[in-house]
Amino acid sequence: MSTQFKDIIYEVGANAVYITINRPEVFNAFRTQTVEELIQAFRMADEEKSVNAVIFGGAGDKAFCTGGDQKVHLSEDGLYGPRGMVGLPIEELQSAIRDCRKVVIARVQGFAIGGGNVFATICDLTLASEKAQFGQVGPKVGSVDPGFGTAYLSRMLGEKKAREVWFLCRRYKAQEALEMGLVNKVVPHDELDAECEAWAAEINQLSPTAIAIAKRSFNADSENIRGISFMGVAAVKGYYQSEESKEGVRAFNEKRKPEFKKYL
Repeated sequence: MSTQFKDIIYEVGANAVYITINRPEVFNAFRTQTVEELIQAFRMADEEKSVNAVIFGGAGDKAFCTGGDQKVHLSEDGLYGPRGMVGLPIEELQSAIRDCRKVVIARVQGFAIGGGNVFATICDLTLASEKAQFGQVGPKVGSVDPGFGTAYLSRMLGEKKAREVWFLCRRYKAQEALEMGLVNKVVPHDELDAECEAWAAEINQLSPTAIAIAKRSFNADSENIRGISFMGVAAVKGYYQSEESKEGVRAFNEKRKPEFKKYL
């Protein structure tokens, strides 16, 4: 079974729902429509009774997701569009992934950068190709994720490593991400789909209610971060409307180094 969307692909397989960002021409960067469709897709997956898992990925061979589409971000008001606090309802999507009663597996075959790295962080499990790369770029382009992308990352990696990820904006290869605790397993590139399917098949043999209760129990310990996220996104809205943030977006699109301090 498949459902038609414009920016994503939604399919129900034998062992998992497959949700795939289908914008390979921009390295699966998301715009408002992408986020709206992903919210709908995860809510549909939550109600799908035939399987216990979601495999969340990106189309093509190069990228899982590289965050917000900066060409769309280049607007007069500094926002992405008409919905949500920053022009796209990213906080609703993050909640939809966490609230989904299925085990959400991030399938990372290439770049998981920026918002894509946040998705890999908040998914329940992450499986990566040996070609995958992870990392943050927010402070390079006048952006930040002040909730799950930061506070929850620190729970996962520890404070020092999480701060390194955000304060230096380096890229980490798949094996480094595994050693950091961001990834569950790294496999050869051409074995990634089979590995994701194998994990989903194993999960699909288990009690869906027990899995849902376990997931809610895990989430309960970090649920306060949702409140941090909503307050933080409100702060980011004001930041996106500043000339400092707009300079980061302009510089990215013009392929030059930003001059942030001229706007302080």
